[in-house]
Amino acid sequence: MKKAASKRPSSGTPAARKQAQPTGAAKRPVKKTAKRPVKKTASAKKRPPQNRPRPRPKKRRVKKPPRMLRLGRPALRLRMTFGVMAFVLSLFAGRLVLLQGVDPDSYAQAATKENARSFTLHANRGTITDRNGVELAVTEDAVAITADPQQTKPVAQQLAAILAPKLPGTTAAKLVAAMSGPGRFEYLARQVSPTVWTAIQAEIKAANAPIAEQNKGKPKEQQAPLLAGLYTEEDPIRSHPNGSIAATLVGVTGADGKGQSGLEYGLNAKLSGKDGQAMYEVDAKGNKIPNANHTVQEPKPGLGVELTLDTDLQYFAQKRIEKAVRDYKASSGTVVVMDVKSGELMAMANYPTFDPNTKYKASELNNPALERSYEPGSVQKVVTMAALADAGIIDLNTKLQVPGSIDVQRRIIKDHWSHDTMNLTISGVIAKSSNVGTIMAAQKMPIAQFVKYLHDFGFGEPTGLNFPGETKGLLTPGDEWPELTRSNVAFGQGLSVNAVQETAAVNAVANGGVYVPPKLVRNYVDANGAKIPNQTAPARRVVSEKAAKEVTTMMEAVTAKKGTAPQAAIDGYLVAGKTGTAQQVVPGTGKYGNWATSFAGFAPADNPRFVTYVVLHDPQGARGGGLQGGPVFRDVMSYALQKYVVPPTGATQPNIPLTWK
Repeated sequence: MKKAASKRPSSGTPAARKQAQPTGAAKRPVKKTAKRPVKKTASAKKRPPQNRPRPRPKKRRVKKPPRMLRLGRPALRLRMTFGVMAFVLSLFAGRLVLLQGVDPDSYAQAATKENARSFTLHANRGTITDRNGVELAVTEDAVAITADPQQTKPVAQQLAAILAPKLPGTTAAKLVAAMSGPGRFEYLARQVSPTVWTAIQAEIKAANAPIAEQNKGKPKEQQAPLLAGLYTEEDPIRSHPNGSIAATLVGVTGADGKGQSGLEYGLNAKLSGKDGQAMYEVDAKGNKIPNANHTVQEPKPGLGVELTLDTDLQYFAQKRIEKAVRDYKASSGTVVVMDVKSGELMAMANYPTFDPNTKYKASELNNPALERSYEPGSVQKVVTMAALADAGIIDLNTKLQVPGSIDVQRRIIKDHWSHDTMNLTISGVIAKSSNVGTIMAAQKMPIAQFVKYLHDFGFGEPTGLNFPGETKGLLTPGDEWPELTRSNVAFGQGLSVNAVQETAAVNAVANGGVYVPPKLVRNYVDANGAKIPNQTAPARRVVSEKAAKEVTTMMEAVTAKKGTAPQAAIDGYLVAGKTGTAQQVVPGTGKYGNWATSFAGFAPADNPRFVTYVVLHDPQGARGGGLQGGPVFRDVMSYALQKYVVPPTGATQPNIPLTWK
């Protein structure tokens, strides 16, 4: 019952009232009455609820309050902020300590590097002089012209028009290309004289004057660019005050200032010194900032070189050999003059030569006196006779029966003139330059002993001058030579020498049997003018004084009236000499076809002061060492004796027997 009642609707509701009416009863009319307003009072009590279920109240939808930002903890946030700030500040502090405390210099340099420019300070190259201080090669002031393409690009055409006519060796197109490149530095010209650079500056200044006038009053972006962006740095130039004198010996330098030939090349390390460097701060246009920080590493100048040469004698020798080469239509010629006692080379003249102050060919840069080897011919007989005399095999009383030819290992060797068997003294063999007589005498000496003498005289060995490109000649190695080799070498064929080697060998006889190594550099000179002597190998005795004197006597007969070179005689002086005429191999053929004529001698013969050696390559016409080399020897030796005031000794030409009965 309770359950059914609970589901029954309340009678107070329209639904309940509807259910209360019987279903079958007729509806009675309801009299409508006007409702009177009921005045509700505060004390009025509600009617008690009737016995029916109350309606289930509707669930009210509760609005959620808006989501609010949850505030963090202020203390934690402050600590985190402080920590981050402390970390950042510690980074700045550490960097500051590193910059100013640990390594300030390197960072300062790095900072200025971006706005700095390096300039090379070229060291002054040492001067080359002769024995008397006459300058043969000196360094003169010059500049290298450089460009900053960032500045020159807008005006490259105008600048090139000014530069090109004043800078030989380049063109306007090349200059424009260099001044329009992507970098900040370009060389435009090297070793430009200060006079030329001054003229270029003046022309640029004149061209900028009207541009500056036109730019007045215009906004910066409308102004025409001025001609700018050219700079200079020191770039010394090598010059030769005496032109071609000793040019093949002194040599030349290249555009980089380094030696390319001769002594300039061989002594480059001593001459060149050490370049310095300067670092300057520059502005945005590349100009040096006045009074700004800069560093300078001073250059160290090179050593000067004082040679043994005498410029006057060198000049005379060059002119004289030039005349001989022209007169006899030879391909070239050389004259060497040596001081007997010291071994100093007083002259080393070659022709053809060149002037290093003008344009020259690379083929002209060699020094034939040291770089060309050839077979010396009969001048070599001086060495052969000195070795034989020292060994006691010959003396001035030696007599030979000399036929017109001799058979050596099935090879027929003849004299330069036809003759039957002749009775010649050993002096006669030298005076008449007999190949056959020389071979006959040389065959009496063991080959190994003969080879040792040749090495003692400096053949097959460097001269000790350390000249670049020097040849040491050619001497058959070992001492087990066939008889034919020994016979050929005895009279000057079958070996090759350079002119200085042959001069030094003859000088040993003139010096009483003592070989003195040739000397070309006397002293080195430092920046303060102090001289440092150049040390050479010690002298050595190669033959006895007696043997040297005997050979000297034989050589005196050569310049006598009955000798092969009376043209070499000098009035008032006793002259010892020896002629040479030798076949030469034609390059590329391996066969004889050319000739070399020569003459070597010394004076005064009884107290020698100078040795002079003359050689002519490929002379035309009548050949002969006495005929072609003798007059050159006479003139050069006479000049040397007169300049150095060497008095005649008063000795007369000895009457030396050349034949016997």
